[in-house]
Amino acid sequence: MDLGTSEAETLERTPGGPEGTGPREKPRSLWSDAWRDLRRNPVFIISGLVILFLVVISIWPGLITSQSPLQCDLSKAQEGSQPGHPFGFDGQGCDVYTRTVYGTRISISVGVLATLGVAILGSLLGGLAGFYGGISDSLLSRLTDIFFAIPVVLGGLVLLSVVTSNTIWPVVGFMVLLGWPQISRIARGSVITTKQNDYVQAARALGASNSRLLLRHISPNAVAPVIVVATIALGTYISLEATLSYLGVGLKPPTVSWGIDISSASAYIRQAPHMLLWPAGALAITVLAFIMLGDAVRDALDPKLR
Repeated sequence: MDLGTSEAETLERTPGGPEGTGPREKPRSLWSDAWRDLRRNPVFIISGLVILFLVVISIWPGLITSQSPLQCDLSKAQEGSQPGHPFGFDGQGCDVYTRTVYGTRISISVGVLATLGVAILGSLLGGLAGFYGGISDSLLSRLTDIFFAIPVVLGGLVLLSVVTSNTIWPVVGFMVLLGWPQISRIARGSVITTKQNDYVQAARALGASNSRLLLRHISPNAVAPVIVVATIALGTYISLEATLSYLGVGLKPPTVSWGIDISSASAYIRQAPHMLLWPAGALAITVLAFIMLGDAVRDALDPKLR
């Protein structure tokens, strides 16, 4: 054994390197650095706590209210705050506080399901088109151009006006249908950039298959922009659901939705403004929380901002 090899082995066995000052630090990844930055970001902490609270009450609304959102008393219609009814009553005599709490479930469900559908479909189509290129990439580009030309609200008015279902699935399906092109372009560009890196070229030269390149080398390093855009878009989808429900083509009664309540209260804004302010305030806080969360995640995952 020569001297150089002996010294190299000695350094590997010595904690902390040549001087033996301590254990060698584990190399940090993008995700570990991002999580460290997020834990120190007050915007992430505040928005995360708000979203956690919203998720909890959407799953277990009985934790903070014991009434039914469909239990109404016409004799109390449009009345203001009373003991046990802090938000007052709506035009049908239903408790505004209870309906606002139960409306969280619909908004969170629609936002999460639409975001998952958009992220999965858009990432799959955009990632494959960016990886293989050629005619598939050209077709995807032209197809996304067509979908981008469709106004979202106008498309909802046309497509959802013929739907009679009271479930959330037509609304979620519409959002996925018109929302995937944005994610697909983000995923396509990220995959094209990532596949040009040296470690991908080295893996290809060593005989790695296309599936292994995509799953092991490209996807983990190309998914960060998709996560950022999807997180911000979740708040947008919640707002879009409320807009479509307000216009009468989204969710329909007796489904409890902030958009439906805002639509019903708009005619009584002068006589009973509380009917509009509470569901509208809950909607604004929810959308703002998800946008703030997306901004914090973007700042943590974008190396250019470090």
